[in-house]
Amino acid sequence: MFQDSLTMLNEAVMQGVFPCAAAVIGCKDRVLASACFGNISYEEGADKCTPDVLFDIASLTKVVATTMIALRLTERGLLSLDDTLADFFDAPSDFRGITLRHLLTHTSGIAGHFLLEECPAKGGAEDMIFSHPLAYPTGESEEYSCMGYILTGRILEKVSGKPLSILAKEEVFAPLSMNHTCYLPTARCVPTEKDQTGPGCLDGVVHDENARFLGGVSGNAGVFSSLHDMTRFARMLACEGNTDTGRYLQRRTLAAAIQNYTRGFSENRGLGFKLSGGQSNFFGDILKSNAFGHTGFTGTSLVVEPDSGLFTVLLTNRVHPTRENTAILRFRRLFHNSVATGFSIMEDNAEGRIL
Repeated sequence: MFQDSLTMLNEAVMQGVFPCAAAVIGCKDRVLASACFGNISYEEGADKCTPDVLFDIASLTKVVATTMIALRLTERGLLSLDDTLADFFDAPSDFRGITLRHLLTHTSGIAGHFLLEECPAKGGAEDMIFSHPLAYPTGESEEYSCMGYILTGRILEKVSGKPLSILAKEEVFAPLSMNHTCYLPTARCVPTEKDQTGPGCLDGVVHDENARFLGGVSGNAGVFSSLHDMTRFARMLACEGNTDTGRYLQRRTLAAAIQNYTRGFSENRGLGFKLSGGQSNFFGDILKSNAFGHTGFTGTSLVVEPDSGLFTVLLTNRVHPTRENTAILRFRRLFHNSVATGFSIMEDNAEGRIL
């Protein structure tokens, strides 16, 4: 059923859409297909891609680490979605009413992206972000904001009293047995873009400039993971927060996270998660309208259909050796169409329909 999808991946590697790809397709707790293609870089003698090699998952960090921690702390009564920046920081007046809900749904008004290293303010990341004017009045629009997620990470550190890297390990990676997933990896990783400060490509160093400026640990990016570990994460979501060792998230918590909080805006947003539809729909054309997931700038993505339990993870290093290669934008949609078609054929076979 999924041979066409896997063939697409192999052909994309050969066509230079990305140097390598690792992908899994599953349903609830079952893996239906999984494969790796290509070499981890274009260098002669580069290692083959494998299920255990670490990818810089870029903005998947937002849902894999930051959002999960926020949801877990909310379940324990340590956070509320209506908590404001004023509850945690000495924020300027126009920032004080921004809530955690605004940050998680990208409706805070905080600009989507700017370089922290170029901010005139001194101090912590929050001071640098506060020195930059809001892009629009809070709650009146939607703009995907890495800067808002950097603030979210700082809130989680303040509430817990722990560094974000430790929180992520304790609240996400260890409970889900994502044993190789981490910030600041020491193992060999899939290289990304050419390092502008050195002779080679970034390898084990986060690609995102702001996460790098913050020492490699940030709420918006910085996590490295493998196909093996991301499969465990996707299975948890596809099983409504449950795992083979027990419940990780309560059903109603996950249900709250995948509601649409941005109706009428250009994109459909849950808490952290991108929902199907909207102007920049990477889900393709066939997945169900309530599918949810996220992407990463380096060439990573995660998609789940909550009703059927279908999930798919795609890990690539499409920014190697340069971010100018944007062929993955179309490829993702085509790949998800193929995955959805293969799953539909499997469902029809299971129900004994005439094909």
